[in-house]
Amino acid sequence: MERNEVLGDFLRARRAALEPERVGLHDEAPRRVPGLRREELAALAGVSVDYYTRLEQGRPITPSESVLDALADALQLDPAERGYLHTLARRPSGGRRRVARTSRKVRPGIHALLAGLGDTPAFVMGRRTDILATNRMARALLADFGALPVRDRNAVLWIVLDETARSFFAEGWEKVASQFVGALRMDAARHPDDPRTAELVGHLSMRSEHFRRWWAGQKVVQLTHDTKAVRHPIVGRMTLHTEALAFPGDTDQTLVTFLADPGSPSDEALRLLSVWAGRGSSAAEASTRPHDDRDPYGDRRHTDSG
Repeated sequence: MERNEVLGDFLRARRAALEPERVGLHDEAPRRVPGLRREELAALAGVSVDYYTRLEQGRPITPSESVLDALADALQLDPAERGYLHTLARRPSGGRRRVARTSRKVRPGIHALLAGLGDTPAFVMGRRTDILATNRMARALLADFGALPVRDRNAVLWIVLDETARSFFAEGWEKVASQFVGALRMDAARHPDDPRTAELVGHLSMRSEHFRRWWAGQKVVQLTHDTKAVRHPIVGRMTLHTEALAFPGDTDQTLVTFLADPGSPSDEALRLLSVWAGRGSSAAEASTRPHDDRDPYGDRRHTDSG
């Protein structure tokens, strides 16, 4: 889609999601559609109704930084959504654009870091939420991504479609899955002409009603930190804290770790999982399998009927 169409879709979705009461509007009569009216949002942002309408319609307009900030304030966007809005507005529009080629290679030093994390599960996530490298604890906790074809090593693909992921995040699967879908949308805005992203989104849209709803909702997420209740088939329930750390100089690669409170039952469960997984595994073995184009998504995936 062209830049202005995507920008208009995002504005329309965020406007529909903003409850009038949050901006001090109280109607006695029920509204026919959810969210603010166009004229209400335009007034809050200090722009004309005609100008805002043309923005939502995807007309060839380039809004200024001040207009974007005013719209972000009026829509009460969080920092990730605000950044996404500015990214969409800055994208080149029209014509054929060169697709940036991003290396999937993980530096040896990062592999060493993964290996040195001991009982802490960790993986490196790249473009499109692709899983680029894992340590042995991540493979024991989540999945052996190295056993999958290269194109299947993707966090959104695994979380949304795989039954084991749904069981693992049993108490908060929808929240976690929608967060990673939001991270994928953020990446798609930064790299709008990536055919692999389009392929991934198309595949997920065909297989999952949940994904279609989240993608249409235009939610964007910058992964940072969170607390997740999980259920592992070997060591049972755990409460784990996740941290997502970007590498300076490798802006398209993020280290994601899972930690437990020291001395807690979850901490002990991770130690038991470490014993079960064995201590002689290589941290790099899961990141270098050859690409397999014959079956890019595999038949083992769950089809989500909603």
